Amino acid sequence: MARQGSLSINSENIFPIIKKWLYSDHDIFIRELVSNGCDAVTKLKKLSGMGEFDEPEGTKYRVDVLVSPEDKTIKFIDNGIGMTEDEVNEYINQIAFSGAEAFLAQYKDKTNEDQIIGHFGLGFYSAFMVADKVTIDTLSYKENAVPVHWECDGGTEFSMEDGDRMERGTEITLYLNEDSFEFSNEYRVREVLEKYCSFMPVEIYFTNEDAEEPEKEDIPDVVDVDTEEAEKEESVEEGEDHEVSLDEDDEEEEEDNSPKTVNEIHPLWTKHPNDCTEEEYKEFYRNTFHDYREPLFWIHLNMDYPFNLKGILYFPKINTQYDTIEGTIKLYNNQVFIADNIKEVIPEYLLLLKGCIDCPDLPLNVSRSALQNDGFVKKISNYITKKVAEKLSGMCKTDRENYEKYWDDISPFIKFGCIRDEKFNDKMTDYIIFKNMEGKYITLPEYLEAGKESYENKVFYITDEVAQSQYINMFKEQNMDAVYLTHNIDNTFITHLEQKNPDVKFLRIDSDLTENFKEELSEEESKEITEKLAEIFKKATGKEALILKVEKLKNADIPSMITVSEQTRRMAEMMEMYGMSNSMTGMGEQGETLVLNLNNELVQYVMNNTEGENTDMICQQVYDLARLANHPLKPEEMTQFVSRSNKILSILTK
Repeated sequence: MARQGSLSINSENIFPIIKKWLYSDHDIFIRELVSNGCDAVTKLKKLSGMGEFDEPEGTKYRVDVLVSPEDKTIKFIDNGIGMTEDEVNEYINQIAFSGAEAFLAQYKDKTNEDQIIGHFGLGFYSAFMVADKVTIDTLSYKENAVPVHWECDGGTEFSMEDGDRMERGTEITLYLNEDSFEFSNEYRVREVLEKYCSFMPVEIYFTNEDAEEPEKEDIPDVVDVDTEEAEKEESVEEGEDHEVSLDEDDEEEEEDNSPKTVNEIHPLWTKHPNDCTEEEYKEFYRNTFHDYREPLFWIHLNMDYPFNLKGILYFPKINTQYDTIEGTIKLYNNQVFIADNIKEVIPEYLLLLKGCIDCPDLPLNVSRSALQNDGFVKKISNYITKKVAEKLSGMCKTDRENYEKYWDDISPFIKFGCIRDEKFNDKMTDYIIFKNMEGKYITLPEYLEAGKESYENKVFYITDEVAQSQYINMFKEQNMDAVYLTHNIDNTFITHLEQKNPDVKFLRIDSDLTENFKEELSEEESKEITEKLAEIFKKATGKEALILKVEKLKNADIPSMITVSEQTRRMAEMMEMYGMSNSMTGMGEQGETLVLNLNNELVQYVMNNTEGENTDMICQQVYDLARLANHPLKPEEMTQFVSRSNKILSILTK
């Protein structure tokens, strides 16, 4: 006779809340029910280890997930500890009474709680998010235990009676509701299992109950032995190898068709770093993140005190600009996937990495999908930051060659970290390196020491090797140096460095002309010539606001250059970053100065032919040449430049 009863719930409205809003993602019920199966197995294995359960020889523990697209069901079966009627009544009929917690309380002196997944006792009820009806068939490991059948249609009423299960363990069957038929689809469930259960600690097998058995090739009843022997003799004469018998071939085929687990029960992060090979790290990276570019290097986290944390962080190869980089840090709790990229645990700048972190001590909320607000989380975050900084600084000190080789790829992580995290900046400040014009990597103090006589406390930098090639050549001619800062993050990082080094000024290579590039020119002579040429160039170019300066450059081949005020340019870039156009800021081309070289023949021609037939054309060409060496011209300006160049060539050939 079936016994009737009501679920013990403190609030009459809690069950609809559990069914609809406990978990943000409905597919998470698969994670919860598979986790329960893993817990059941883990408990039994611990009891066996403590001598309280006589484990049959050859026992293979497992969790099975079975779908039936025809019946619209999904089943979860384990051969773990099972439940008695009293335990079903206690753990299932009383919501939020966790079996895992009860087990730990009973065996707290004999077992390690970190290996039990369950915590809140609500995971089972996630089944009602997708099912109209749920049944449980279970048989306890205890001697003379009676199997139990439990059934609930999604309300607060259940029925429980003696069952007919013959094997130890639990089978949970979900009869999916109309909105959740997708979870009877083989490919959908495989996707969810891969997402949540790839590293759970018990072997998981998946089966489509309605899949057709693969057809076997027909084998003839009668075999012509003479023909077979003749074929063997002939092939042996030709040197073929017949060491594998037909029976062995059949066995091999059977092995290939045997069920495969969907998870890896011993993920690489659970091993000690000394026991892991380089190829294992790379293979784990490929399999986990489906990225077939080799990672640059990795950090294996392995901490037992004051909290338990294990994991591997990979520094990936970067081929894109900083603002398009997206890493993936997978967070696990006892090998159960929780979420990607939880910023409370992983500092924002490290979210650009790829990796897995497993921390059983994480204070999760009731649905295990987010973290509780806890100061403990900050300690974990600080530990991860510290280990990353130690790895990077250690590499710089002991493996400088590889550190330099990786620098262009890892610098965005380091620079972003220095900007966002004061402690990380303090640890890394001595290990920031810069690539100079010779292709060598140097620190900021090394650069300043080398150039103290030529440009004391100034750091010249390059943002575009092509656009600034003229200035680079001038620097090389004068044996001066500059560093490459070409990444998007470098604009912000330069400001950060100036704040940390108030005596140092960063100047883009085209921002100023130091005395190294110029010959002496008296102030009086400079003023007189500047006024004369400014009038001519303003008239020729139609730029009344044009700022012009006259110098005698040591390189006579350069007729003109554009220098850009560092402060004005930075302000314009900042306004642009915030979506304000030049017209809104009033910047326009302000901050640009046209520098004319008195040692150049074209400039001398303009000086001596102020009213010449071709003076205006030459002035415009000299002006555009300077701008073109600094930045691209607008389409209409480029059209005029090409047309004017053709005209000049035509004049020269007459």
